[in-house]
Amino acid sequence: MQNIRTFFLVTSGAAIFAFFALLTASLTVAFAGILAILAAGRALSARLKPVPVRAKAGKPQMRVWNDGRGTIIDL
Repeated sequence: MQNIRTFFLVTSGAAIFAFFALLTASLTVAFAGILAILAAGRALSARLKPVPVRAKAGKPQMRVWNDGRGTIIDL
């Protein structure tokens, strides 16, 4: 009777351990798949959007040059 009870407990423990190992593995694969789909969608959507051009803030610089006929000052 003791051997049957021990066998049942060991078998039940191994089955529970296998169940939780399979559950953990399947959740890991599902999470990795969701992350891969989100990363691919983000990469594709970033490629479709034009890159915005940033305007420079601040005072424009004064340009001075000589074209051979006189000095030009561009404000």
